[in-house]
Amino acid sequence: MVLKTFGWSFAVTALGLVAAVLFGGWTAFGIVAILSILEISLSFDNAVVNAGILKKMNAFWQKIFLTVGILIAVFGMRLVFPVVIVAVSASMGPIEAVKLALNDKDQYQQLVTDAHPSIAAFGGMFLLMIFLDFVFEDRDIKWLGWLERPLAKLGKVDMLSVCIALVVLLVSAMTFAKNAHQHGGTHADKAETVLISGVAGLITYLIVGGLSSYFEDKLEEEEEREHEAEEEAKAKGKQVSVIQLAGKAAFFMFLYLEVLDASFSFDGVIGAFAVTNDIVLMALGLGIGAMYVRSLTVYLVRQGTLDDYVYLEHGAHYAIGALAGVLLVTIQFEIHELITGSIGVILIGASFWSSVRRNKALAAAEGQPGSDEKAEVSSGV
Repeated sequence: MVLKTFGWSFAVTALGLVAAVLFGGWTAFGIVAILSILEISLSFDNAVVNAGILKKMNAFWQKIFLTVGILIAVFGMRLVFPVVIVAVSASMGPIEAVKLALNDKDQYQQLVTDAHPSIAAFGGMFLLMIFLDFVFEDRDIKWLGWLERPLAKLGKVDMLSVCIALVVLLVSAMTFAKNAHQHGGTHADKAETVLISGVAGLITYLIVGGLSSYFEDKLEEEEEREHEAEEEAKAKGKQVSVIQLAGKAAFFMFLYLEVLDASFSFDGVIGAFAVTNDIVLMALGLGIGAMYVRSLTVYLVRQGTLDDYVYLEHGAHYAIGALAGVLLVTIQFEIHELITGSIGVILIGASFWSSVRRNKALAAAEGQPGSDEKAEVSSGV
């Protein structure tokens, strides 16, 4: 099972490390290995959240996620995306941006750094919306009940998450502009760009998430109708329409996953420049890490890990909220990548530990009348 799921990741790792040695010797080997570990640690929460979405897809779309999806993740976000950033921010063509990345790495790094406020605003807003919509939803299973119960009550207010996100964005942009102006910085004129990028991230979330939810709901409705009148549906050819609808629903969920992965990739791509400004080594290291994140997502789905450890999804979404906050803070201030990566690992580790405690409490109380509720309460953090 492990070899089947992680086989391609192992193969890509071997090829990537060999390519690194051939490209730049053992020093390059070390850099690629470090970048791979960095990407995995920063994106572990991504795998947990992805698994919650991917388990709704059939085997075909899971394969699409591992094939077409990984091409988008590796070549799109880890190779093409940094080049696009430079091309847009420096008002140059993509070919010139590639030449700059290969021939003038210091200037390339500087241009990416200059574009970071816009990147952080877009990714931060997208991730913040994911976190807010999660904590404002009333769930049967609660990890941090003392916090989640009042938030679920607040969530009954329509569009509250959008309002909070816009307020956060406005405060971030105004603080960025004020601080840059006071220090005579060169980014004062970019406050408007930060605001526009943040709104774009919010709109992207609403469009992609909305379409995904719409087709998912339509799919569930059709499946219920098919279950109630299966023979009649087959006679009228409704089986075909259900399959087509499932394709639409899976497509938009796949699109949502790719945008989500892109948002999670922002910190990894930017953080990679703290290790190297060589675009080739960056692509190799982050690409290897992205493969493991993909494989880990599928592994979590097939093993039913999220069903056994019910607080993992909570921990991952809290990690998303923390990462959103980090990205928005980095619009103005610099935060070390170790802190960024550690937050997600700590939160997910805590949720895993709580899940284990819960399972032990339920197992110990099994068979005792009224014990399930007591075990549920006593096992939370």
